[in-house]
Amino acid sequence: MEDDGKPRCAWLGDDKLMMEYHDREWGTPLHDDRKLFEFLVLEGMQAGLSWRTILHKRESFRMAFHRFDPAKIACYGMEDIDRLMADPGIIRNRAKIMAAINNAQRFLEVQKAFKTFDRYIWGFVGGKPIRNRFKKLTELPARTKLSDDISVDMKKRGFKFVGSTIVYAHMQATGMVNDHVIACFRHQEVSAE
Repeated sequence: MEDDGKPRCAWLGDDKLMMEYHDREWGTPLHDDRKLFEFLVLEGMQAGLSWRTILHKRESFRMAFHRFDPAKIACYGMEDIDRLMADPGIIRNRAKIMAAINNAQRFLEVQKAFKTFDRYIWGFVGGKPIRNRFKKLTELPARTKLSDDISVDMKKRGFKFVGSTIVYAHMQATGMVNDHVIACFRHQEVSAE
């Protein structure tokens, strides 16, 4: 993807994959359960790391984790954990891998209780994105009262690696909040979706 001179959020830098992610995904309202689960796993894997690192391993994650099929991941056993721990294409952190398996199981429970994970998670914002109007990157919060509340609820349901900061990053990624700065060309596009 070539830089077309459009104003963008400063956090993406000059990395082409980050630019593509910013321009096509970040902040776009997402209602597909499989994709919501993918972001849940990836945000958990990001803990303590940069999003750039995760994004550059995303395709490897998709292959290693059965394209983020929660029903398959929920059934992972020791053989799968060993396979994942040996895969250099992903983050080989046992606690994060175990959390992904646990979260697949919890995800299925939420789907059963709410019919979809989408209905559950988007219920916290009344089904509509929060449209922030930040002027500078420094204004963006790492967490909010709402992400605190969602984190608490998810932890009560047994999810792991869902602290408030991870939850807020998930909200940003999946468009529950529009945190594109107002000068960014995507701010208006995302707001119109």
